[in-house]
Amino acid sequence: MPMLRLQLTGNDDVAIELINLLAAIEGVEHVEEIGDLMPHMDDEDSSSAGLPDDASEGIHQIEVRIPNALAGDRVRSVAEALARERNAGIEYDDDF
Repeated sequence: MPMLRLQLTGNDDVAIELINLLAAIEGVEHVEEIGDLMPHMDDEDSSSAGLPDDASEGIHQIEVRIPNALAGDRVRSVAEALARERNAGIEYDDDF
C-alpha cells in the first residue's frame, strides 16, 4: 500500500480534525500522526527564548496509507480544503 505523508502547520485542533476527516475517506486504511524525531534545543535561558518563532503554530507529521492514486487525490483535496478553511499550511511528501 502506498503511503502519503503530509506536514500540517497549525494548532492541535486542526490536526485532530484533519486526521478524523482523512480516516473517514473511503479506501484510506490508516491515518497516524507520527512523532517529531528532531530534538528541540529550546532552552528557557536562551537569548532567543520568547521570540515569536517559539510561539508559532505546531507542526504535525501525518502518514496516510492509501490503496491507490485516486484515494491519494481525495486525501489531498480534503487536506487542502481544511487547510484553507482553518488558515493552516499543508505540505506533501508521498511515495506514489
